[in-house]
Amino acid sequence: MPNPRRIEILTFPGGQLLDVAGPLQVFATANDLAHLAARPLPYETAVVAGEGRVITSARLELGAAPLPEPAAPLHTLVVAGGYGVNAACRDAALVDWVRQRAAAAQRVASVCSGAFLLASAGLLDGRRAVTHWGRCAEFRAMFPAVKLEPDPIYIRDGEVWTSAGVTAGIDLALALVEADLGREPALAIARQLVVFLKRPGGQAQFSAALTLQEKDERFDRLHGWIVENLRGDLSLERLAGQANMSLRSFARHYREATGRTPARAVEEIRIETARRLLEQGLSVAQAGRRCGFGSEETLRRAFLRRLGASPQAYRERFAG
Repeated sequence: MPNPRRIEILTFPGGQLLDVAGPLQVFATANDLAHLAARPLPYETAVVAGEGRVITSARLELGAAPLPEPAAPLHTLVVAGGYGVNAACRDAALVDWVRQRAAAAQRVASVCSGAFLLASAGLLDGRRAVTHWGRCAEFRAMFPAVKLEPDPIYIRDGEVWTSAGVTAGIDLALALVEADLGREPALAIARQLVVFLKRPGGQAQFSAALTLQEKDERFDRLHGWIVENLRGDLSLERLAGQANMSLRSFARHYREATGRTPARAVEEIRIETARRLLEQGLSVAQAGRRCGFGSEETLRRAFLRRLGASPQAYRERFAG
């Protein structure tokens, strides 16, 4: 029987519960499916902390194993995030343990603001990394040597992986499983966990429609209607009519509410939907038609303008 890969998930007082539980469940489900198929278990998991019991930010108490000897054999160290990460970063002994433990691990990963702890240990200097979108400005000010990118779900730079906020830890763990076991087992785990979509790392942290909705609630219903009618007439006149406003009033109020013109908002939603369809394996022509782009050339120009890549190049990189 091959030895299972040891996975340690580090948490601390005030850690985010889902940063721990999400990845842990992915690895546990990999073991469950292997057991059902009478295959060797691929993982040995442990939640570790400087204290035997920690209170998460959700006020749920977790029992954790003590911090192992830094040089003990380890496959993957996953560092959780949460509101308590700032205090954890000020704990010199914990930061030093992370630095030494990472040296013994085959790979290191962080979930959400766990990137702050990796960066405090000097493990992200000169590397590409991502963290929760809401803490990017703070992170850049604290760690200028890190090449922070605000948008991706997760980033791999060599054997150091970082992920965006909270639920992105599940995407990260699925990517780690795929790197270990292959795509089919990772997809089987995603299905078992009823994850809607196994998102590639290059996807944005949150959707264009959600971004628009958080600006002003006045146009929430309109945004939902746009998503459902991408192949239809989404001219300024049609949108104004759908919003029961005059053309001039709609254009002015919409820009005040969202910070963008209606035409730009429609294009953002169309591009986001096209990206998802391309990731699912549809052709460029099919994605363009479903999203209401008049031609493949229109879709190509929109992708180049917004993403800096052609639809075909995006599909080749991210399609399953």
